Amino acid sequence: MARKIPKIVREIRSNPPQEINFAYQKNVSYSQMSIFRGCPYRWKLQYKDKIKAFTSSIHTVFGTAIHEVLQHYLDVMFDTSAAGADRIDLEELFNEKFIEEYQSQYKRNKNQHFSSAEEMREFYEDGIGILNWFKKKRAKYFSRRGWHLVGCEVPLVISPNKMYTNIKYTGFLDVVLYNEKYNTFKIIDIKTSTRGWKERDKKNEDKQYQLLLYKQFFSEQYGIPLKDIEIEFFIVKRKVLSFDDENIMSPHQAYRVQTFSPPSGKIKLSRAKKAIDNFIKECFVSSGEIKEIEYPKSPSKWNCTFCPFKENLELCGEGLKF
Repeated sequence: MARKIPKIVREIRSNPPQEINFAYQKNVSYSQMSIFRGCPYRWKLQYKDKIKAFTSSIHTVFGTAIHEVLQHYLDVMFDTSAAGADRIDLEELFNEKFIEEYQSQYKRNKNQHFSSAEEMREFYEDGIGILNWFKKKRAKYFSRRGWHLVGCEVPLVISPNKMYTNIKYTGFLDVVLYNEKYNTFKIIDIKTSTRGWKERDKKNEDKQYQLLLYKQFFSEQYGIPLKDIEIEFFIVKRKVLSFDDENIMSPHQAYRVQTFSPPSGKIKLSRAKKAIDNFIKECFVSSGEIKEIEYPKSPSKWNCTFCPFKENLELCGEGLKF
């Protein structure tokens, strides 16, 4: 027998936000803001000059495939049954998604390979390790008792600053759950990581801003009190220490999943809102057009490592220093 879906969940599912009209509206996102805060010049090349550069890697292929498999598992678990979800052949599904995403990125890269067979095999085996572990330990993280799935890839489209009505913040929430007993929501963002987040990652405000903005705008879009929304990073690790390793410090290091809920009180939410407001004010005029100003370069080992223009001497090339 199908579960009775709470009214508020049905309302959210049946009332998606109006899509952006790109004829006169501009979209901004957390990733845009993050790029700008790291290097305004890179943001200018990508979003003002619209210079397309191949930015995929085996890491993005892996991340996309893991996201899609975990989201499908949760869809079946909450909307059908946990037993039905456990019957899914996760290895076969991951293999399908992994190959499909690599082929898609391969075409975008002008039919040029960007990974080796050895590297792909390593990442594939890491993915299978994650999924098998998750299937065994799923009850530790997700339960149907009192919980309902609002959706995966739940869309956000909202004006982040009322003075810039033609600018819309867009985002897709990986997983949104609703607890019927306590009338609360949980927004979960899935992250893939090599060995998990260290303390410096958890304290990185730029990383926290993603979920803080999701909480703020999900509240505004659906009229849900901020106090009734929890946020959580769900971090899956490719590499773990086994119990045979001499360096193992605790059994928790062998866990494939790490969860982290950043503080999200008024002060933190205010900082995140100020960050997106400053980004919009620095880059756009009130009508939504991008400003004709100088966008400075911010070369650093961190910024340049992940920049698609790091070795392009015609456009930048600052990455060659590092």
